[in-house]
Amino acid sequence: MDTDYLSPDTEEIPIVGNLIRVAFFKGDTKVLHHRFIRWWTGSIYSHAELLLDEDTWVSISPFLYSKVEARIKTHYNKLDWDFISFNISDAQLFAMKDFISETTDEGYDWIGMLLSQVGPFIIRSRNRWYCSSWIAHCLSHSGIMRWRKAG
Repeated sequence: MDTDYLSPDTEEIPIVGNLIRVAFFKGDTKVLHHRFIRWWTGSIYSHAELLLDEDTWVSISPFLYSKVEARIKTHYNKLDWDFISFNISDAQLFAMKDFISETTDEGYDWIGMLLSQVGPFIIRSRNRWYCSSWIAHCLSHSGIMRWRKAG
């Protein structure tokens, strides 16, 4: 698995073949919900999405549709996003699309997101997601990234 970090300061890596990206949103610094998420998590990012190609973005957001959904996004400010790119196999791409198909229209996990932030355990509601958990499960399901216990 090859990965490349892409920020606005680096040369654009065109998506060709089986190159996918994870996009991390750092824009809209004045919008209240983005500011709150960044403050709460201590991160510069407030949202993440998965790019299957130049125009197809897949994710879930409580502020847009509140469900897993693929959208065509052709106009966006590239300075508002940081990207990590993955070169993946045909089998991984097939598994990724299978996971997307299985989870499309599943809802936002408000309960899991809130309880996971205040307690020592990761709480996840069945068939519900928040952006980073959905992306992590998608990458794991497709064999792009594997979870393992430390130690």
